[in-house]
Amino acid sequence: MKRILIVGSGDVALRSIPLLKKGYKVFALVRNSANCSRLREIGAVPIMGDLDDRSSLVRIAGLADSVLHFAPPPNAGMHDTRTRNLLSILSHVRGNRKKLPGRLVYISTSGVYGDCGGAWVSETHPLNLTSSRSLRRADAEMQIRNWAKRNRIHASILRVPGIYATGRLPLDRIRQGTPGINACEDSYTNHIHADDLARISVAALQRGKACRAYNASDDSQLKMGEYFDLVADVYSLPRVPRISRAEAQRVLPESLLSFMNESRRLTNQRMKRELKVRLLYPTVMDMLASMEHS
Repeated sequence: MKRILIVGSGDVALRSIPLLKKGYKVFALVRNSANCSRLREIGAVPIMGDLDDRSSLVRIAGLADSVLHFAPPPNAGMHDTRTRNLLSILSHVRGNRKKLPGRLVYISTSGVYGDCGGAWVSETHPLNLTSSRSLRRADAEMQIRNWAKRNRIHASILRVPGIYATGRLPLDRIRQGTPGINACEDSYTNHIHADDLARISVAALQRGKACRAYNASDDSQLKMGEYFDLVADVYSLPRVPRISRAEAQRVLPESLLSFMNESRRLTNQRMKRELKVRLLYPTVMDMLASMEHS
């Protein structure tokens, strides 16, 4: 049986493992031993290691036929040193090319496109790296492309927007009444359900083209305030107040503004055509409607 290594064992990774068990023996790199029992319960073999410590990764060298790279970059700096350590150890096979993974899928972010003024954005759109967060993600993408070309490995990149699910909705922000921006000035936002992202990741392993990027987004066309209003209505919460964009720059934290100041609408035709994905939740409204009737 083929072996797959999952790097970054968070929520979406846990949703991916049941989809992979029929075709692979699944290994999962973890740095917190508290997560090991959960991984074993769903059929994965945990391997202790820390992407910030290359010496801790020796056990994954030559281990897997395929790799799903879910791990985020560090929180500081201009480069993704975690991806650098991962690719270095995956290459540490000493001349036996057959033990290099044949495929790798990296979960990146649509934030690499920056602010596009609400325009439709395909995978060929130029990158606009306006934050250190997007710089680190673009660095990881470049590292993976170069490594894959150099070693003739089939690597695909998923550019992912806001991930949501029943337990991943902005309820705290709504309850706190953190203001949104007036509708006429608001930014477009993009979404994907965690279950759909797990399925897209598996589809990219099977059908993704080499050194190819895919927008892993649903069909929603929502502005940020509309999204908050939809969630608030389903949970019978007051809608958040709206303020002007100029006022938002004065009163909201920079961490929040970095998202609110970026507006784009992701096209997903390449994902649907090449990965042959049929979304379980084509729009955010589809999931919220299912909650109302459950």
